[in-house]
Amino acid sequence: MKVLTDTWIVFGRYLMILLRNPAWVVIGVLQPFLYVVLFAPLLKSIAAMPGFPRGGAYNVFVPGLLVQLGLFGAAGVGFGLIAELRGGVIERFQVTPISRLALLLGRAARDMITILVQSMVLVLVSLPFGLSLHLGGLLIALGLVALVGLAMASVSYALALVLRSEDAYAPLVFTATLPLLLLSGVLLPMTFAPQWLRALANLNPLTYAVDATRAVFNDHLSDPSVMKGLLVMGVLAIATVVIAARSFGRAAA
Repeated sequence: MKVLTDTWIVFGRYLMILLRNPAWVVIGVLQPFLYVVLFAPLLKSIAAMPGFPRGGAYNVFVPGLLVQLGLFGAAGVGFGLIAELRGGVIERFQVTPISRLALLLGRAARDMITILVQSMVLVLVSLPFGLSLHLGGLLIALGLVALVGLAMASVSYALALVLRSEDAYAPLVFTATLPLLLLSGVLLPMTFAPQWLRALANLNPLTYAVDATRAVFNDHLSDPSVMKGLLVMGVLAIATVVIAARSFGRAAA
């Protein structure tokens, strides 16, 4: 119970910081919006090709962009933590009885809310372009995006606590996220890839999230990829939360 209370307190603090500068929500959805407007139309010409997933260009591309939002939307959250480390905020937590797990979960909850708001904006913007959706599928898709955001935010915070420098954090995180993005099939379906590239993609957890999100957007809720995606991302989110919580414990001990 104490963890939940502490998490709510931490979440409230960082949510207020976000609300004072909501421009980051708009900035975060700008890049996916440009993909919808400037890249997705190119897929219409290949949507009828053998190997292209079911659902049409936008029902294939937009679900991938949602996963991309979860990935990149949480990739940079460590910058704020590094600034707080430099400012002595984490040190001040040493003299408080607040749960070290709550220090992570409160921040991550703020990050997930931000990503979910951005996701809804992206979905609404995509509707006039031809995106079709079903309420049940949308809710499951948002759950998957939240798990992606939670896992990525946890990794980002853990790395920030270890590296403690923007100069080391930025190249590591953003270099690591690029192959994850390319091997997830967000930009082009992996069904077009050669066999060796598909084998690498199968090692990427985001591949399962993308496949599951595309399935639910097309109202295929019973597709095996949906349960597989939820399971893979759920396990990954739990594992990364445990690792990051231990990092917070050591930093604020």
